[in-house]
Amino acid sequence: MHKHPTAKEGVSSTGKPMHYSAGALVKKEEKYLLIDRAHPPYGFAGPAGHIDEGESPEEAVKREVREETGLTITSCKLLEKEEISNNVCTTGMTIHYWYLFECAVSGDVKQNKRETKSIGWYTPSEIKKLKLEPVWEYWFKKLKIM
Repeated sequence: MHKHPTAKEGVSSTGKPMHYSAGALVKKEEKYLLIDRAHPPYGFAGPAGHIDEGESPEEAVKREVREETGLTITSCKLLEKEEISNNVCTTGMTIHYWYLFECAVSGDVKQNKRETKSIGWYTPSEIKKLKLEPVWEYWFKKLKIM
């Protein structure tokens, strides 16, 4: 996630401040699109980022996928929404309310070198061997992908 001065803030179930995040699970054939993040939190992750003030989760996930992969989302379906603690971002915020979407995309992958060290398609067995960003390890386990 990149730092947005306008990241939407809220209050968590424990009364602490939190940010809102949107992420995309992009699957083609039996592979998932992952980026190796160039900024903390490090690790392999699906395209994701903060939801800006005044932006819907759907608008945020479309923007993040476009910024991080060059792809255009053609359809997205909400898979999960959940408050996640111990999910630290570059701003130091430790709680995020996540919206995870399953997305179909069009276009060609274009690596954003400012945001990513690499970008690629990975099978579930390859994903198990990667060092994932912790929140994505959580999602992949919860969704029984790994």
